[in-house]
Amino acid sequence: MKAWNSITAFLVLLALNTGVQAQQIYFNTDVMPILTKLGCNSGGCHGKATGQNGFKLSLFGYEPELDHEAIAKEARGRRLFMAAPAQSMLLLKASGLVAHGGGKRLEAGSADWETLVRWIEEGAPRGSPSDPVLSRVTISPESRVFNAETRQQPLRITAHFSNGITRDVTRQAVFQSNEPELAEVGDDGTVRIKNRSGLFAVMVRYADQIAVFHGTSPYAKVKAADAESLAAWEKANGQSFIDRHVAAQWKQLGIRPSPPTTDGEFIRRVSLDICGTLPTPDEVKDYVADTRPDKRARLIDWLLDRPEYASYFALKWADILRNRGRGYGTSQQRAGTALFAGWIRDSIADNMPYDRFVTEILTAVGSQEKNPATVWYRTVRATPEYVESTAQAFLGIRIQCAQCHHHPAERWSQADYYQLAAVFARVGRRGGFADAEVPTSETIYLADEGEVIHPRTGQAMQPRPPGGPDFKLNRHDDPRRSFARWMTAADNPYFARTMANRLWGHFFGRGIIHPIDDARSTNPPSNPELLDVLTRDFVAGNYDVKRLIRTICNSSVYALSSASNASNQDDHQSFARYYPRRLSAEVLLDAMSQTLQSPTKFRSVSGDFPRGTRAIDLPDEAVPSHFLDVFGRPLRNSACECERVDAPALGQTLALVGSPEIQEKLTAEKGLVAKLANNKQLPEENIREIFMGVFARPPRPRELALAQSFLESQKDRKEAYASLLWSLLATNEFLFNH
Repeated sequence: MKAWNSITAFLVLLALNTGVQAQQIYFNTDVMPILTKLGCNSGGCHGKATGQNGFKLSLFGYEPELDHEAIAKEARGRRLFMAAPAQSMLLLKASGLVAHGGGKRLEAGSADWETLVRWIEEGAPRGSPSDPVLSRVTISPESRVFNAETRQQPLRITAHFSNGITRDVTRQAVFQSNEPELAEVGDDGTVRIKNRSGLFAVMVRYADQIAVFHGTSPYAKVKAADAESLAAWEKANGQSFIDRHVAAQWKQLGIRPSPPTTDGEFIRRVSLDICGTLPTPDEVKDYVADTRPDKRARLIDWLLDRPEYASYFALKWADILRNRGRGYGTSQQRAGTALFAGWIRDSIADNMPYDRFVTEILTAVGSQEKNPATVWYRTVRATPEYVESTAQAFLGIRIQCAQCHHHPAERWSQADYYQLAAVFARVGRRGGFADAEVPTSETIYLADEGEVIHPRTGQAMQPRPPGGPDFKLNRHDDPRRSFARWMTAADNPYFARTMANRLWGHFFGRGIIHPIDDARSTNPPSNPELLDVLTRDFVAGNYDVKRLIRTICNSSVYALSSASNASNQDDHQSFARYYPRRLSAEVLLDAMSQTLQSPTKFRSVSGDFPRGTRAIDLPDEAVPSHFLDVFGRPLRNSACECERVDAPALGQTLALVGSPEIQEKLTAEKGLVAKLANNKQLPEENIREIFMGVFARPPRPRELALAQSFLESQKDRKEAYASLLWSLLATNEFLFNH
């Protein structure tokens, strides 16, 4: 160990003899980044909630005052040896010179080792308020389009401090690729492209600051023919800003878009996306036969005026707003759920501006009978629910981590979490409970007082939005109104952006930020310029949701075929084709009901629903339906759209084979199967009608021949049509929107 002390002394003497003044070591901006780089304060080591072997640090060093206490003073200061800094337990364990469960993390004699030694020599100071503060970090270059010749890029990270000093901190920074199968990044900050193509980002963290590098790995060198094809597409489809921004990215990636979809596929796609409803055979025929140049815009306008549009998007928002029926067993208790569902549906039908829609929910007061928007507070009632539902539903922020510690990949601290909670601290409630757990009808009001206490500091938190300004409030002001004004302001960085991204994700199956409600610097948008202009257009349109839907659906990008070509078959980020996705549970059940001309019979504890009630019209998730549960209907336990599952499962296959709900429709006395079996039309005519109803297209010659051959081979005409229809309903072409 004496050798290391000699090295340290030599370095100090060298600095003195050459007239170079050694730079002062600061705990926050020099020591903590090293511990983060080494992984000491990661969630798998000393940064987890319980620490490791009696030594606990804050996650990624976001609470340096506690970390200094743990390192320098805890356990009677045994981790540091001021008389011989190089022999401090902190260094001996990290360098593997003493047994360490985390293994060797630090090379003795390295630059990081010497920084830690010097800090201990200086007395391991905590620092003072006058010490320079890290203001930001920048990354150079900020982006890069790679090619076959250049497959790697070293990054340089520069720290900018409050005293005007800048420093290269590449060696101390932490790097992480968001697409490790596409690109990896080494500890030295060198990005290396793998044998895959697409868009990726590299997150860089130094101390409490984060920067992001954007990379593009083209799919192939753009061929002259592809370039000409893309140029022709742009010329023909350059009217929409959506098309221009997406085409610019295709150029960088070397992608050629799929051709336009057929008229039959388009009317099926847009009818399902806007109304959650299949088009009828007559609607398909009329649209295909229409020769007017603006027929697509006319179709979209017509769909937006249909009541199914309001029902379908009300279902979507009922999920996000957690309009739950489970736990409300009687008709009296379920009444609030139905009232809230109806209020949401009416608001959407009236095209209530989105900023007003959200404001009326967040600032709601009164009883649920007079103001159904207050029903939101029936499920959202505890501090975590206020914070997490509001942040995720309306701001696109997953702030859950900050309840216990600083968010590991974002700016949000515990203070941010509990300051947002304080916005709702004065929400008062009047009304009884059916029991200790289940609230009945309540009246929401603004209480005279209420506070939220920071669990670590014990301080009462002042209402403040995430990253926003402090509110100037008196005792009569409702903090929720100040919060709503901040949130719906035109320059708010989250509100309109989140809704624009949410609607884009609804119509394209993937958000520009994906997942759609997880906006953070480490999860950047795949096309930032597109999302920015889409957001500005939404704000300029006064938060008109129908206008935004028209803009998206009238774009040429939305009308691309789902069939891939050689250049875009692996693309899942740039929307060079339409991404097929399985119909949601309610839409799928309604589609089967419509196709088989047999409505589902829904029953509940408060009685049967009227005949003809569709699944997208159900007031909550508690209406019994095994089919809906199997196909991913959410429980509405959170504001995350990820609760709705569209992944395949064995239960879904079994449901398609033997679901009582499907069998009931196939055997209905007045259903389609009975009508086909009893009509006098030729099998060929019936087959054509079946295909138009199921797939929104006529049968192909081979399909027609096979279906006709099957029907003619069966003795029981009714059973034959039932089998044919069942086989078509089980195909991907029916189960997916494409």
